[in-house]
Amino acid sequence: MNKQKRFAVILAGCGVLDGAEIHEATLTLLAIAKAGASYECFAPDKEQAQVINHLTGEPTNEVRNVLVESARIARGKIKPLYLYEPEVFDAVIFPGGFGVAKNLCSLAFEGSDCTVDPEVELAVIASVEASIPIGALCIAPALIVKILPGANVTIGNDPETVKVIEKMGGNHHETDLSQVIIDKKYKLVTSPCYMLDAHILQIAEGTQRVVDELIKLM
Repeated sequence: MNKQKRFAVILAGCGVLDGAEIHEATLTLLAIAKAGASYECFAPDKEQAQVINHLTGEPTNEVRNVLVESARIARGKIKPLYLYEPEVFDAVIFPGGFGVAKNLCSLAFEGSDCTVDPEVELAVIASVEASIPIGALCIAPALIVKILPGANVTIGNDPETVKVIEKMGGNHHETDLSQVIIDKKYKLVTSPCYMLDAHILQIAEGTQRVVDELIKLM
């Protein structure tokens, strides 16, 4: 009997403007379950870079914690990122959302000169060293490029983000919502998701495609 595949899902808060993109995150969890696999969620235990009012789109003076906010999506079943051990998982996946570019790294504020959260960088490098596949959705491929030199990725076709990725040494491939890019060296699978003008049904299809490709790479 085949052992059930295990996914680690790295979240960046809760909400597209300052955390993990909720549709991408929950549809990733659904895609994993539909593939017959299991998942465990992780997030850095740190203060968010910003808190945005999602009704107005404006910053607020609130202080929120990335792990605490991510627990909303994970229904409380989540661990701090420093407890992530790649050797006990078969794949790891990063949903998108501005929290990736604000909380997991400083891309939203510093562009190609951004820095990556040390726990996030360690998680990605350890995953590569353990030879487990990595999935990245939406803006998350830009985070991965900052960590993995020369990685082949896609964020769709946004010209400004493409320039940033290329300046960081990544190789960008323009795609539509039906495509993924697979970097065989790093076992990396990327999809543009909401970096393109997408319907939630297309996000569901995209996340399932990424999960299915990750399973093939296991």
